[in-house]
Amino acid sequence: METKVAVIGIIISDTSIIAELNEILSSYDKYIIGRMGLPYEKRHMRVISIIMDAPADIIGCFTGKVSRLNGITANTVYA
Repeated sequence: METKVAVIGIIISDTSIIAELNEILSSYDKYIIGRMGLPYEKRHMRVISIIMDAPADIIGCFTGKVSRLNGITANTVYA
């Protein structure tokens, strides 16, 4: 199956949801090739970028699950 490289930008405005996000990240760990997270205390939020190499439907499913969490915004850019 053909894979794509994608960057998923995640903004967390409600830090109480981080444990649920980490569960989702763990379940997709075989597709994640990189992750960078930064706190942005001035705005009371966290910013995470995830780089994935996976089939498009897997990337879409991951982004959908993350986006459905309250207090999180996620968008995907494909290479």
